[in-house]
Amino acid sequence: MRHVARFGDEETKSPACIFLSELLGARAVINFQVLSLSRTWVAWGALTLSGCARLFGAPAAVPVPAALPNQSAPILDEAMPPALSNDDDYVVRIVVGSVTCSGALFQDDRVLTAHHCVAARAGNGNVLTHDVRPEQVRVELGGDYLPWGEVGVRAVLAPSCGFISGDGDLAVLVLERRLVGIATRSVRLAAPPGKHDPIEPIGFGRCALSADGVHRKHRAGGPIELVSEGRFRLAAAICPGDSGGPAISSEGGDILGVISASAMDGDELTRDRSEFVRVDRWRSLFANAALVSAGTSPSELPPIECK
Repeated sequence: MRHVARFGDEETKSPACIFLSELLGARAVINFQVLSLSRTWVAWGALTLSGCARLFGAPAAVPVPAALPNQSAPILDEAMPPALSNDDDYVVRIVVGSVTCSGALFQDDRVLTAHHCVAARAGNGNVLTHDVRPEQVRVELGGDYLPWGEVGVRAVLAPSCGFISGDGDLAVLVLERRLVGIATRSVRLAAPPGKHDPIEPIGFGRCALSADGVHRKHRAGGPIELVSEGRFRLAAAICPGDSGGPAISSEGGDILGVISASAMDGDELTRDRSEFVRVDRWRSLFANAALVSAGTSPSELPPIECK
């Protein structure tokens, strides 16, 4: 039986680039076989020479949103029961049309992610200043190459800013049902992150040079270097698709922020400037999400304005 594995790739700019990218096996249908290393390097060399990819060690000049184009829907293995979930399954994958991101289950019916992941997009891919409809969002469960389940969304809550990145780049998804028996992780709303706090990002991203497919990964992080009013910064290894993933305190284990943007060079081991949105700055968003969970209509709540 064939399954569709979670593969991803960066956007390409021309039909030639698209053809060469397909040689890497991006989001491909596989029979549980791994592409040979020699074929991967040949394809990568072709991409580099054609201008479709960057050379090693050439980081982006500035952080960019770390969302990933989605190229196909997975086939779920319905025989995989939730009883096989593990402690890391609070980190989930978010699929919104042509975009995939990461998120974190902080209550049994609420997921934290990045706002730019649920922002509506025009036909040419440009981000619009409103959000997608809840029924357009799918949350995949499980951290391996194949999700063992998925759940829909009944409400998307976000500030009035952060549609691309920066301040306000976080959102809460209220799920259609409660996920009983799946781990959750608390968010730290009572205290701000501090400089030098050690951070571990987690997400479902995949870099262009990654040898495997899309699955949940603990990323190389480090101490916070700068804390601003709504964000914090550190050097971290981030890949496209990690956007919305949690920034976990290595000391307390709680969520201090979400992955918003990063300077990425295609190598998942490269630690570079990465931006995270603070959760403590948006307590009103979490309060509204709790009300919606309890039955309040989102239309009855005041908007979350950006200062």
